[in-house]
Amino acid sequence: MLLVAVLLLLVLVGSALHVASALGFLGAALSSIYSPFPLLKALGELMWAASSDFILLAVPMFILTGEILLRSGVTERMYDALDKWVGQLPGGLMHTNIAASAIFAATSGSSVATAATIGTVSMPNMRRHGYNPALFLGTIAAGGTLGILIPPSINMVIYGMLSETSVPELYLAAFIPGFLLAGLFSLAVWVICLVRPALGGKRSLPVGTLERIRSLVSLGPPLLLFLLVVGSIYAGLATPTEAASLGVVASLLLALANRRLSVAALLRAFEGTVRTTSMVMLIVIAALFVNFVMSTLGITDAVVMAMTRLDWSPLAVLLVIIAAYLVLGCFVETLTLMIATTPIVVPIITKLGYSPVWFGVVFVILIEAALITPPIGMNLFVVQSVRGQGPFRDVVRGSAPFLLMMLALIGLLIAAPDLALWLPRALSGK
Repeated sequence: MLLVAVLLLLVLVGSALHVASALGFLGAALSSIYSPFPLLKALGELMWAASSDFILLAVPMFILTGEILLRSGVTERMYDALDKWVGQLPGGLMHTNIAASAIFAATSGSSVATAATIGTVSMPNMRRHGYNPALFLGTIAAGGTLGILIPPSINMVIYGMLSETSVPELYLAAFIPGFLLAGLFSLAVWVICLVRPALGGKRSLPVGTLERIRSLVSLGPPLLLFLLVVGSIYAGLATPTEAASLGVVASLLLALANRRLSVAALLRAFEGTVRTTSMVMLIVIAALFVNFVMSTLGITDAVVMAMTRLDWSPLAVLLVIIAAYLVLGCFVETLTLMIATTPIVVPIITKLGYSPVWFGVVFVILIEAALITPPIGMNLFVVQSVRGQGPFRDVVRGSAPFLLMMLALIGLLIAAPDLALWLPRALSGK
């Protein structure tokens, strides 16, 4: 039964059907073939339950915050300010790309929005300062993936809902690994440019201490937005949904302060939010239906029992799961991969004795890896579309060193789980 489900899903996704349609058809087919009950009649109740889930209301709010920030002028000023601080390192503006991605990720919660925004701001500098196109583009594609790891993260909200895990705990767990991964990305650039200085382009002109201090003013708005959104969650003053609403209000105020708040800009932001939210929610509803069908038919329990009965160590099973995700990430769209597999994999992980909060961080890093692995890595296409011309292989080749850094971070998390679990335990008093 499981083999039929997997093969049917691969055929449907490979036939270029919309992801939600493919998942919905899979659920209906499994119900018709294997179930003695008309499971399709439960779809209406599942749709209502998903649509009225309070935690999922955070998704359109975070998306709208990112859409408004795209048009507020905050990003350009932030990028220039960061360049004054990190532009003198070997690799120059490539460090700026990563730092800007980390800060923008901490306000938008979206990988695609982060890659598109930083790519738009930084691309002219690649040509002007003679950077190696592959490595420069790789920093944008990989930096964009930080949008789903550094809090607030839309994917963390969805994982928390599907695995019944606390979203605030997930945000706390992702905080240290998120910024550590940004540091590993910069380390990779630094080492590569020390070995091959020609790849690092022209160094930025030296900047005085006073000018650097003055540039901190431009870093203030995004950092304050981060403290407002994530700080209110950590302090217990707001739920993730309420914090996301605060983010929308703050981003509107920033756009107004920069004189970028117009009716036309708002309409474009609303349109982008509706499009993205509709896509996400359709996939969520379809995946919930598939998971309901598989649970009712006993497929999920059978997989969990089969994995736990194997005479393998928990580490061996975990490594097999990680390897499977790395392979699947090359062929399955990331949101689909997350939604379709979370209800199956998380029970296996908890049976093996791993924390679902810790695995949430590892899982999101694996989803990040899928964003920059060909042939369907979303961030690769986003960066290539912003670039406008040149071979696609440049983006793929430039992202490879950062994929290795993601794997290195997963290794660190396996060796030292407290990298993810220390903050949740410390702040919860456990």
